[in-house]
Amino acid sequence: RGDETMTRSKLVEVNANIAEKAVNAYEKIEKTVVEKYNNIEDAFVERYLKKEGESVAQAKERLKKSHKEK
Repeated sequence: RGDETMTRSKLVEVNANIAEKAVNAYEKIEKTVVEKYNNIEDAFVERYLKKEGESVAQAKERLKKSHKEK
């Protein structure tokens, strides 16, 4: 019985380790995807939606306000 309990606790420990690594990998991927999306969004606003003399942040805020008004 003692060996069985030890084996189970090792399995629990290994599973927890695998879960932690999976979560860390997911978080890293999520962060990268969000950062890349924001870069693409900023470039699009810069190129096509920004008015002269306006920053990207100002253009995004203006667009957000105009969307809420509709």
